[in-house]
Amino acid sequence: MSASFLRLAPLIRFIPAIIALLAAAILLTAAPTARAAEPVKISRDDTALDLTRTTDIYVNQGEAFQVSTAAGSDGIRRRIEVRASSPGHQGDWAVFALSNVSEEQLERVIVAPHFRLANSKMFWPDLGSQRIISITPSEGFALDRIPSPDADVFRITLNPGSTITFVAELATPSLPQIYLWQPDAYKDTVNSFTLYRGIVLGIAGLLAVFLTILFVVKGTSMLPAAAALAWAVLAYICVDFGFLDKLITVTSGDQRIWRAAAEVALASSLVIFLFTYLNLNRWHVHLGYATLAWVVGLVLLGGVAIYDPSVAAGIARLSFALTGTVGILLIIYLGFNRYDRAILLVPTWALILVWLFGGWLTVTGKLDNDIIQPALGGGLVLIVLLIGFTVMQHAFAGGAYQQGLFSDLERQSLALTGSGDTVWDWDVARDRVVTTPDISTRLGLDSGAMHGPVRNWVPRLHPDDRDRFRATLDVLLEHRRGRLNHEFRIRAEDGHFHWLQIRARPVLGSNGEIIRCVGTIIDVTEQKNSVERLLQDAMHDNLTGLPNRQVFLDRLQSVLTLAPGGDTVRPTVMAIDIDRYKQVNDSLGIAAGDNILIALTRRLRRLLKPQDTLARLAGDQFGLILVSERDPAKVADFADAVSKAIMVPINFANREIILTASIGLSSWVDQQESASGMLADAELAMYRAKRAGGNRVEPFRPAFRAAGADKLQIETDLRRAIERKELFLAYQPIIRLKDGEIAGFEALMRWDHPKRGSIPPSEFIPIAEMSDLIGPLGLFAIDRAASDLMVWQQQTGNLPVFVSVNLSSAQLLNADLYNDVRALLQKTQVNPGQLKLELTESLMMENPEQARLVLGKLKETGLSLALDDFGTGYSSLAYLTQFPFDTIKLDKALVRNATEKRAVLLRSVIAMARALEMTVVAEGVETDEDAAELAKMGCHFGQSYLFGPPAPADAVLRLLKERFPLTKRA
Repeated sequence: MSASFLRLAPLIRFIPAIIALLAAAILLTAAPTARAAEPVKISRDDTALDLTRTTDIYVNQGEAFQVSTAAGSDGIRRRIEVRASSPGHQGDWAVFALSNVSEEQLERVIVAPHFRLANSKMFWPDLGSQRIISITPSEGFALDRIPSPDADVFRITLNPGSTITFVAELATPSLPQIYLWQPDAYKDTVNSFTLYRGIVLGIAGLLAVFLTILFVVKGTSMLPAAAALAWAVLAYICVDFGFLDKLITVTSGDQRIWRAAAEVALASSLVIFLFTYLNLNRWHVHLGYATLAWVVGLVLLGGVAIYDPSVAAGIARLSFALTGTVGILLIIYLGFNRYDRAILLVPTWALILVWLFGGWLTVTGKLDNDIIQPALGGGLVLIVLLIGFTVMQHAFAGGAYQQGLFSDLERQSLALTGSGDTVWDWDVARDRVVTTPDISTRLGLDSGAMHGPVRNWVPRLHPDDRDRFRATLDVLLEHRRGRLNHEFRIRAEDGHFHWLQIRARPVLGSNGEIIRCVGTIIDVTEQKNSVERLLQDAMHDNLTGLPNRQVFLDRLQSVLTLAPGGDTVRPTVMAIDIDRYKQVNDSLGIAAGDNILIALTRRLRRLLKPQDTLARLAGDQFGLILVSERDPAKVADFADAVSKAIMVPINFANREIILTASIGLSSWVDQQESASGMLADAELAMYRAKRAGGNRVEPFRPAFRAAGADKLQIETDLRRAIERKELFLAYQPIIRLKDGEIAGFEALMRWDHPKRGSIPPSEFIPIAEMSDLIGPLGLFAIDRAASDLMVWQQQTGNLPVFVSVNLSSAQLLNADLYNDVRALLQKTQVNPGQLKLELTESLMMENPEQARLVLGKLKETGLSLALDDFGTGYSSLAYLTQFPFDTIKLDKALVRNATEKRAVLLRSVIAMARALEMTVVAEGVETDEDAAELAKMGCHFGQSYLFGPPAPADAVLRLLKERFPLTKRA
């Protein structure tokens, strides 16, 4: 036992130490410990870094705070403990780590701004305070603080390759922003912002002083309100830019109070300015009471700022936004009522709304850069500057008064009495209106009913004229100069409205205020009715009374403006054209046609609902805007109802007249559509319906629009293509069926458009025929075919081949065709027997005599003539004897006919042609069996893709050299 005990004795001495280590481990495990911070890597080129997102905030952690450091260069994470240096610390900490990845020592400053408008919130905003009490690094001593009035600034030094964890002792649980700056860059930034703030502060101060002096010189009510707003903006700028700290000693808590008070002053002064500038107290007594209560509430809110600045500032911001919203509504309402003050305030208030939007983005954190806060301060100064320009325009508007307005009262009184006008006299001081003679009797009222306060006139005014009447008198009293020239409608006792015109001038008292306003008031109802009749005639059709085309387009544009706002408005435009209306006018006379149009107008009006519009666009063309129906099926039913209503017989002069209509529909599909474009689409559809025979409803399709536009564009491009030689010929082989040898080629026009690529002849040839381009195009084809044939013969010798070129009807009817062909033959020196001209059957029907004459002359030159597409169209056998054709080309529809009678029909046609000593060419041969069968029938040649596709001239030359190698002479 003793030996064993002696062996354990050395271990027993370490038991207390082991127990102590275990207890420490248990305590460390049980105590709350912050997680290790991830370091932010810093290089020499980093000027400014935002550490906000990489900084961890720990709230209510007590006076002692433990944190795991970031892994150092050795990869080991350590644990440090930091104790609060301030007795009033609330236990809020911030942790971040920095790593110097450069090879040199870096000097940096950590900056935490006291106040940031960005992300300060709308309600209970953060008005700023001291953010960081001290910063303790994981290595070395606590950081040195650099004095700064508007931020907590600490200087740090980072050794090369070092990684240091920093624990910041926070004065508040929030840390809106924390930066890492290069010292010189931070200094330059502060200096640049200081210069900007000084300029803005100077402008704000000058504006406040200037508007105050202007108020002293010109004592109108709007000037003190504008001056108060300018001083409120100046106070806000002083607090926001930190200028207040330079005037008085302000603690962190006082700064929040001053800031909240400045925002309250800004909100209340804006309300006062809006109410005073728009002069809302003259006609709206209840609105004045509401504004007074609003302002008093804001003034009391200034007292609340002492106890709870956040609540006061939040309510002030809400009031500022509410004032901007209410202000724009008032400005729009009064502007539509022609109140000049409201109209002049539009640019300023638009800037206020933009400022409010930017402020909302800022306080909610959607904009959080360093520039937005000074920019908003400058925006406030710009708003005050615009307000100053606006109030100055009112304060100094108008010219000087002319004295002696009533210098010769007797003579003026006689003039007024002789003119028969009524004298209108408004005693402004007593607010009493008197008219001589009494205008009340003219309106059917009791004598003296219109005498008394001017507000007694308002209830009898037309609702649309009341606000304008009040605003006109307000402007006159406000400016204290000028003339009163105003027209308005007033209701007589019988319910009818009379147009009255007041012309008056103010009379000033000794104090410069208006004491009287005297002039004349006359009844201008007849003149107004005449003007309205002229306007009615200018905007409506005299015959039917319907709106004209311009009014139709205006209404349609208004409807299209509302269409993108929802599904309730989906307009459909109908263009209605009466078929054969001209025949009715020619047979029955214009009077009958007018009566028919009036009858049709009444029928169509019965189908409409109040929101729909019917207009007369032209003589027999109507336009209809259908808004009451949106469902396509119901729209189609309505169009059918319109068509049936027009088809109902009309009795005129014991005759029954039945008319039909071509109707085009265009529905709203795109919010970018314009009224003119939508009507044009409906008219395109209507013209398409008319071309289809009329008496039908045709919905618009985009192809209608594209067809006309593409044809015009193709015609333009085709003119350039001829000049730029973009056209060329492709040659399809024509094979001798008995031995399969090449006998000739058909020249086919090709167009390689630089943008659209290859355009088929079926697309541009009809356009060329409708324009004047088919002549040059045909001559180009003949010239190029003859030239290519000459080149082939020069390269291979005399070839037993021919080239066929198609002619159009326009060329055949041209008297100069014969001379042009002769000139080309002399130019190219080609053998005329190797050049063949192809014509379709339909060409001869247009002018048979002219065609026979021209073809006879062409035949005299030695050219061969082929009748193309035989077996289609008219297929008159007389052509074979009347015209000098030597070749017929069987159409592919005849060759490919798979009926049992195909062989009999083909054999008959081929036998007839051979009997007439004519050459037969079969187009569209599909198989070798068909070719062999045609050869047995006696058909000479075949042409199709079976024998080869069309190829350019150089490819044909190579083919001819291969097929005729011995033709070239030595």
